[in-house]
Amino acid sequence: MRVIKILAVLLLIAAAAAFAGYRYWQAQLDGPIALEKPTVYEVPRGAAFLPVMRELAEQGVIESAWPYRVLAKVEPATMQGLRAGEFELEPGMSGRELIAKLASDDVVTYRVTIPEGWTFKQMRQVLDRAPKLSHRTEAMSDSEIMQALGHGDTFPEGEFFPDTYRYHKGVTDLEILSRAYDRMQKTLEAVWAERDDDLPIDTPYKALILASLIERETGVPAERGEIAGVFARRLERGMRLQTDPTVIYGMGDSYIGNISKADLQRQNAYNTYVIPGLPPTPIAMPGRGSLEAAVHPAAGDALYFVAKGDGSHQFSRTLSEHNAAVRRYILDRNADARPDS
Repeated sequence: MRVIKILAVLLLIAAAAAFAGYRYWQAQLDGPIALEKPTVYEVPRGAAFLPVMRELAEQGVIESAWPYRVLAKVEPATMQGLRAGEFELEPGMSGRELIAKLASDDVVTYRVTIPEGWTFKQMRQVLDRAPKLSHRTEAMSDSEIMQALGHGDTFPEGEFFPDTYRYHKGVTDLEILSRAYDRMQKTLEAVWAERDDDLPIDTPYKALILASLIERETGVPAERGEIAGVFARRLERGMRLQTDPTVIYGMGDSYIGNISKADLQRQNAYNTYVIPGLPPTPIAMPGRGSLEAAVHPAAGDALYFVAKGDGSHQFSRTLSEHNAAVRRYILDRNADARPDS
């Protein structure tokens, strides 16, 4: 009997110890991790559960890896759930929340912004500098990029939608370009489907070209329709568009901030002071507002406009009115700027 009592006591002690150990193990998983400030931790591609836990312990994110080794034995499915990527770990999160985080889609994301009116060259420069992006296109030519995207016969200018794009570490610049390309095609298709009936342009691509001119001519959203109206009426009457941004685009790297009279007279495929109609391609990436203006030009009788110097424009019906506006907003302003005026 005495032996039985001793065995019973020992069993109770063992059970109590096991229960206490179980509670301590659970407390390690349910209690807060050892972080004092938010930390970004990257799970490498193909990383196994236990090595990740050991590394987290070595970095001081968790106090010890042993509770997670036990968990891997008790709940082996846990070991299969980690996702590769960067994760932001927060102080106060529990061990179980840590595991759930590393198995989730809640990876750290970054942003790259492509402003409206920028060129494809500028877009490439921004992507080349974007952090954590996998750079595949730095050594590619424009045509090689379009081939890699599956659009080898397409000239890239204007074909990418300007916007802010989110990505996570490991995403390639080609993926961003593909998303921007698809977004522009879908937007252009939708806008063209709602176009006015009496436009002087007959293809979506011409609408894209016209929208790029509108985008480069004004930074005032309310003026886009008026600018489009001037361009539409000039196209209908066979008048040259005579828009400076096309001259600048045609000058390429030789443009250093000023346009001379000789530049306006110099023959090239984009100089709308010389060529009739639209240039052969877009000259920038237009936003949706400019695309919509291109297919819904504002009614009116203005055929000319000149920049006022504050971002807006003065619109005129006749050449004499336009010349007066030029004198007021350009010639007189330039004269006032000269020291001897």
